[in-house]
Amino acid sequence: MTNFDSLLGTSPASPTSPAKPKGNNVRLTGIKTAFDPQSPVQTFFGTTNMLRNSLFTLLFVSILAACGKGADKAADKAADKTADKVTGKAAATDKPLLLAPEDLVTIRSNSLASGPSITGSVQPERRADLRAEVSAVVLQVLKENGDTVRRGDLLVRLDDTSIRDSLASADASTRSADQAFVQAERQFQRMTTLRTSGMVSTQALDDAETRRNNAQSDLAGAKARAVQARQQLQRTEARAPFDGIVSDRKVSAGDTAQIGKELLKVIDPASMRFEGMVSADNIGDVKAGQPVSFRVNGYGEQEFGGKVKRVNPSANATTRQVEVLVDFAGDKQPKLAGLYAEGRIEAASRSGLTIAATALVRDGDKASVWRMKDNKLQKTAVVVGERDIRSGQFVILSGIADGDSVIRYPAATLKDGQPVALSAAPAATASAAPIPETAKPAPAVNTSEKAK
Repeated sequence: MTNFDSLLGTSPASPTSPAKPKGNNVRLTGIKTAFDPQSPVQTFFGTTNMLRNSLFTLLFVSILAACGKGADKAADKAADKTADKVTGKAAATDKPLLLAPEDLVTIRSNSLASGPSITGSVQPERRADLRAEVSAVVLQVLKENGDTVRRGDLLVRLDDTSIRDSLASADASTRSADQAFVQAERQFQRMTTLRTSGMVSTQALDDAETRRNNAQSDLAGAKARAVQARQQLQRTEARAPFDGIVSDRKVSAGDTAQIGKELLKVIDPASMRFEGMVSADNIGDVKAGQPVSFRVNGYGEQEFGGKVKRVNPSANATTRQVEVLVDFAGDKQPKLAGLYAEGRIEAASRSGLTIAATALVRDGDKASVWRMKDNKLQKTAVVVGERDIRSGQFVILSGIADGDSVIRYPAATLKDGQPVALSAAPAATASAAPIPETAKPAPAVNTSEKAK
């Protein structure tokens, strides 16, 4: 038996073995043919593998070629963009920044006020703390915080039951004492007549006079107790001492009010004044009648003016500061009490350069401005002093001179040495539009950068 026959597990036909079916012979013949290197089947599979390898090779080469072309296109695009940016920057550098007259502010010398600072609060000159004068229960509170009151208006009512009983008892005692006095007076007059005729002794007349005097004293005491009871009855009603506003209600109905307990506060909003404190080191410069400029919390940048009315003759024992009372000048004054205020007493005046806070560029403790000189922008460092209390602008100590033009609202895109050009007022909308005073203005913008 051959090797192939042993692999298939078959044996050659013998003359004595019976003949096998033809179907098996056909199948075995096909298998042998497939394994034969010279057979047509083996030749077909070899050719197919070669074609497949060739196709894979061509596909790989095509992919590499496509990637190379894409990289070249991306590089070309990047180079084009870089060239466009360089060209745009060059154009932006060459084209000047257009500014409207409203974008510039001219530095001028102004009158500056100087003097000691003053801090304090706004308080009413006329104010009343209504307190309980009798010990009683609160029955009714007729006014709330913020209510307007007139002089004599009833604000709080206390329980007056026991006081009315005391008043009734005092009135009864007064009537009894009055009757006793009348009786004693008659008896004294009668004894006086009898003594004139000699029918009674002098001792009897003296006794009658003593009884009359005692009855008169009892009557006066009874009347005083009645008046006191009537006053106590009136004190169960708290009334407004003047025209004003209820600023602070301290009690409610049902509370027990002891003598001296605060019931509510009434203030006159038309009598506001600035009660400030000044350091004792500078009190020598403060005099009555000097103008004062200050600001009040809650009123933003609004400036209030006044005059020194009185300087306290003694300093505070704890802070060593001196109280200064300032009356408001004119009708412009806050209507709220207790607001914090700070300002400066204008004890002297001088002149100096000032600049608005919006024109300053802050960088930590340093400050600078964008000055326009020879049609170019220059970033100039300046030394800033204190703020003027009247105008709200800062004092410039050095860095710029009188008459210099600076950018009113500088932007972060400005560059040192950048050329500028002034445009006419009607054409300002194309570059730097005029900024209304009531709105926050926008900084000047380079039109070339907008186009880019």
